[in-house]
Amino acid sequence: MIEHVPVMVTEICDVLASFDHLERIVDATVGLGGYSEAFLKRWPNLQILGIDRDNQALERARVRLKDFGDRIFFRQGNFRYIDKILKEENWEGPDAIVFDLGVSNLQLSVPERGFSFNHDGPLDMRMGKASNGPAPSITAEELVNTCSFEELAKIFTEYGEERFSSKIARGIVRHRERNGPITSTQELVSVIRQTIPAPVQRKIGRNPARKVFQALRIAVNDELRALEEGIEGCRRTAKPGMIVVFVSYHSLEDRIVKHSLRQWYTEGLGVFLHRGGLKPSEQEILENRKARSARLRAFSFKNVTPYGAR
Repeated sequence: MIEHVPVMVTEICDVLASFDHLERIVDATVGLGGYSEAFLKRWPNLQILGIDRDNQALERARVRLKDFGDRIFFRQGNFRYIDKILKEENWEGPDAIVFDLGVSNLQLSVPERGFSFNHDGPLDMRMGKASNGPAPSITAEELVNTCSFEELAKIFTEYGEERFSSKIARGIVRHRERNGPITSTQELVSVIRQTIPAPVQRKIGRNPARKVFQALRIAVNDELRALEEGIEGCRRTAKPGMIVVFVSYHSLEDRIVKHSLRQWYTEGLGVFLHRGGLKPSEQEILENRKARSARLRAFSFKNVTPYGAR
């Protein structure tokens, strides 16, 4: 059984409770259904459209939430096309849209997906087939084995904020030249461990491959550009009072969200629901390790033209 504990679910429910007569929520990253389950239990008349690019996650969510019947609908798709998806499903202008960004427990827990640096598996990292657009075609293995030293160093620096990007990139290229392609997650971890000095690894205190795996995952799935497009899609589908909630897990995601919400505020489109965002409680961090890096930001649209009146 894959453990799935939704992060900051109480805080999100409190944010959504500020909307009068909450009737329709879009769970833009439904994953294993943790948020949707909490929403459906709290609001008996609520309907949810659950979106996820990962079909394996959707199948598990369907099983988990089957008792809620037609109160929840599912759609496979990438949230970068959220406005198109909502139009196709006749869900324009929902009361709220919720994003739980980052990698899911399902993806991390299945070695064959290639996301985890703790389990051996193929270097894949594709999140799943996208809807209304091209599916990720390149795998992490292809990036690791075909990118030049300069390209790898740039990926690790920009998407992983890795201090030792050049060392690791050089180590990967050297390994390829001597031993052939790197084909598994643990082989890549081994190369990284051989590259970074042992005293530095002890000081880091975590798996030294963590940031490299993050960088490769982001590159494979084009996550940051997808987030930017998804945020813009929210603006296009907004109506007065609509709330958008984001839970991010690293500074790259959070920076994009913060900048976008600030831009909306500057344009007079609405208000922040918490200036500076919210962090999880110390108790939640103790109980759910995934929560330690989470940041919640929320925005309420006020001065936008409603869908259908444009």
